[in-house]
Parts: sequence; C-alpha cells; structure tokens
Amino acid sequence: MLRILKSRLVMALLPFLWSASLLAQAGSEHKPDPKARGREEAALVEEPALSVTAHTVTVGGKTLKYHATAGYILMKAEPEDEPSPGKDAEVSKDGLKPKAKIFFVAYTLDDVADPSARPLTFCFNGGPGSSSIWLHLGALAPRRARLTDEGEAPRPPSSLVDNESTWLDQTDLVFIDPVSTGFSRPVANEGAKQFHGLKEDIASVGDFIRLYTSRNERWLSPKFIAGESYGTTRAAGLSDYLETRYGMSMNGIILISSALSFQEFAYKPGNLHPYVNFLPSFAAAAWYHRKLAPDLQAKSLAEVAQAARVFACNDYTVALESGDRMPAAERRRVADQLARFSGVPAALWTERQLRLDAFMYFTELLRPEGKIIGRYDARFSGTRYEQGTDRADQEYDPSFQAVQGTFAAAFNDYVRRELKFESDLSYELLTDVQPWNFGSATEGFPSTAEDLRHAMLRNPYLKVWIACGYYDLATPFLSIESTIARLNLDPSVRGNLSFTYYPSGHMVYIHAPSRAKLKEDFSVFLRDALMQPAVRTTTP
Repeated sequence: MLRILKSRLVMALLPFLWSASLLAQAGSEHKPDPKARGREEAALVEEPALSVTAHTVTVGGKTLKYHATAGYILMKAEPEDEPSPGKDAEVSKDGLKPKAKIFFVAYTLDDVADPSARPLTFCFNGGPGSSSIWLHLGALAPRRARLTDEGEAPRPPSSLVDNESTWLDQTDLVFIDPVSTGFSRPVANEGAKQFHGLKEDIASVGDFIRLYTSRNERWLSPKFIAGESYGTTRAAGLSDYLETRYGMSMNGIILISSALSFQEFAYKPGNLHPYVNFLPSFAAAAWYHRKLAPDLQAKSLAEVAQAARVFACNDYTVALESGDRMPAAERRRVADQLARFSGVPAALWTERQLRLDAFMYFTELLRPEGKIIGRYDARFSGTRYEQGTDRADQEYDPSFQAVQGTFAAAFNDYVRRELKFESDLSYELLTDVQPWNFGSATEGFPSTAEDLRHAMLRNPYLKVWIACGYYDLATPFLSIESTIARLNLDPSVRGNLSFTYYPSGHMVYIHAPSRAKLKEDFSVFLRDALMQPAVRTTTP
C-alpha cells in the first residue's frame, strides 16, 4: 500500500527488530576455535519442528479432510568469503549461512492420489509491513474471522467460523509472512533492513517459494500466486523473478486491490494521475452514502462508476493538463461536474484548483454529519476525533478499525489453540519497515508492471486475474486499469488477463456476497488456467 493514514495504529508503526542472544564466549584461558563457535551459534537458529494438525471442513455439502502446517522455514544464503570484522562466520549443518526465519501456514488436502495434479497457491498481503492475516482469516483459508455480512466487527471477543468460501476445495494454500511481519524475523546478527525493499522483498519471498516447493515435492503442481495491495506489487515482481532466477513458471497471478505502478495513485507534485484515478471511486462512495444528484443516484453502482470513469479519462484529464491556461467558463463547468460525481461542493473543487486528494475527501463527503469515511472501504464511517479540520491525517480509518481487533484476537487464539503453534513473539499484523528501499529517484515511481508484462510475454500460459473493489479508496480500480492499459500488451497475451469488480472495498472479501462471488470467479479463473490448449510458438 501507499501513503498511510496516521492513527493510533498506523500502517507504518515503529520498527520492530527481533534479536536473540549469542552463546557466552569461552573462558579467557585459551582462544576458542572460530569454526566451532560458528557451529554452536548456528545450532541456535536451526528450524524448529513444524506443527502439523488434522482438520475437516464442509464446503458445498462435501466434507474435506486436510492437514494444516504452521511453523518456520529457515532462509539461508551462501556464507561470505570473509566474515565481517569482529564476527565469526555462522553456518548451519549444510554449510549455508542462516538469514531469517519466515513463518507460514499451509493447508493441504488429504487423500490426493496425484499431488502433481493438485494446484498450489501462495498467498500474502502487502503493506509493505503487513502479515498475511487478512487473506488468511478473511477470504481463503478453511477458517475465517467472524464478521457481519457487511464486514462489520461483532461485539468482542472475536470468534472463528468455518469458511464456506474457502479455496481449499480447489487448491492447496500457503500463507507467507514476509520478514518482520507475523512471527517472521531475521536471525541473530542479521539486520532486518536487508529484507526491506522492493527487490529485496521479492527475492526473499521468491526464495521461500522455491524452498517450500522443493521440500514438499510440488515442482510439478500447477502453481499460483495471490497477492493483495502491496502484495500485488510483490506478486507481479515474483512472476518475473521466479522464472528468471529458478525457471519456475506460474500458471496464474491473482491481484486483489492492485498496486503495480505507484505513479497511478501516489500524490506527488506534478503527478496528475491520482486525481484522475480516484474520481470514479469518489463517485462510488458518494453513491453509497446517497450524496449524488437524483439522476445519478437512480443508476446502478456500475453505471455510476462508468459515467465517472468516462468523465475522468476525458474532460477531467484535459482540464488538469491545461492548468491555468483553461478558460474560466470551462473551469466552472469542470468544477460543477466534479461536484456532481463526488458529492463535494464545486466551490471546494475550484478553491483546490480542481485537485482534491483522497485524504481530504475522507473528511469532506460526510462533513455535515461530523463523520469520516473509510480509506480501505468507503462504506464505513465513524465520528471524527476533531470536527472542522480539513484532512484525515490525524484521524483514524473506520474501515480498518472494523477488522483490526477481530482479526488479531481470532488469529492469536487460532494459531495456538487449533494449529498448536507456540511462540511468545508478538504476531505483527502491521509493522514499520521504513525506510523501505523503493529504489533511487532516477528510477522514477516504483513499479513492477513491466515485470508482469515480461513474464506474460515469455509464458503464454500465464493467466492474470485482477479483482477490484468499487469502494476501495486506497488502491482505486481505475489506477490498475490505467496501469494495464499503458502496458500495451500484445493481443496474443492480452486475452490472458481479466478483471472482476465487487461492491466492497480494499478487502473485497469482508463483504459476504463479495466473498462468495470472489470464490466463484476464482473457480472460473482456475478452470481457464488449467485447461489451456498447447500454444504453438514455432514458425511453420
């Protein structure tokens, strides 16, 4: 995700770096053998035993038996030729240097005759700095946190229910917590910073996927990646990394609430793209809260979004590019149209030079009621901390508050009570990983869109599915539409890409009807990905 709403729990919290104590040095009578010491210290970071538990779940009237695996994979690297000054090289039994312990939870269907025919899907959220808890207990796993059908939090304490929309009946699932999130941490004497960056993160998660696939003998299984928010940035990058680094070709990439090119939604001086891309999502929010003119209010959500999309991509884009060269009469006309689609007065649009960012819109739409709307899901609203202020920076996100406590309590109970995984570490739902290495300014806005394009061109079997929430004011749907349109994909692979839309927000799945529809759409996507005919790439 991009710019983060400041609140009592901000998406970027203070850094949390885990460290472990080393063995005490031997007495001063003689100098210890550095190699022996390295072996002793390596023993401290050997992988703990995995917790494997047996379960059942009923999906579509059919009882499925499965086992869940929770624990760590110890990530290692080739040791440096020379240890750092004052430090001895630490190596594990296989001669590799331990770097980090990545926590995961995997769900594998039992009684499968041919595992090579069974799809395998790797899942994660984004942040950067987010654990995989949201996709895990909100959408895909056989158990989920209990919410109302609209996605609201029930009265605490939280509870878990069987997930009638789990994807386990069609694919095995592996939920990955990148380093510094969840229970994942670097090992002793290894800093977390080496994992905190666009390329660094892709490499570490990609290396985990390779290692998990190898250890579980799943190289011949159809493989998919499902990412949400910044997880889509990672997923697009992985589509290229896994193939070029390990020769591992994916069958499908699933992008939920996408953020591939940051230019499309990052509010920066001179960057006009976000103002255009957010407008249709403003229109959806205004439609939901009944703030539009009667003729627009009478339309369906999809119709309103389309009308706003057309205006944003044409008249509004021209107006923004014109700047102060625009005639006064045309400026008034555009301001009136912006007010018509956003539910915010034209006078404010005029005052703001026809530029109203999302962080101001959160407070403006329901200002008369003294409320703020949700960034992650504009359907949600809450009473403001401070009435009359212009921006949401010092406020909270009512849509995040609706899920944070429920998911946290549910997971912390579930992982110990049902999955039998014990740890005194704090499970970091969202943690600060700043400064995140997005690259240098000369490289422009962060983007993995080209990585995805390259992977699609090399692999004609790679299917890409993009799921969008109409009420998502964190990664608006027009931003990913624009990103994909600007890739200029060759027609031969453009048909491998599909979009679906839902009357919900960033976490499309917390809305019960949308969660059910997401499962239906996944079934279609999976069938298409697994039933493709051979593609001829030789010239007759």
